Amino acid sequence: MNRPLEGVKCSVKNCKFWNEGYLCTASAIEVNVDGGGQSASRSPETNCHTFQPS
Repeated sequence: MNRPLEGVKCSVKNCKFWNEGYLCTASAIEVNVDGGGQSASRSPETNCHTFQPS
């Protein structure tokens, strides 16, 4: 298992990278804009592509 990413919190407990204390142990994070593009005006328009079910 990788070490938690400093300053990255995750509340999705069924992600394989989730760790106690709401920490993320992925080696990197990828966040994209829903529907494509490179600009979002609100948080709900984005999603984490790093998520993998545990």
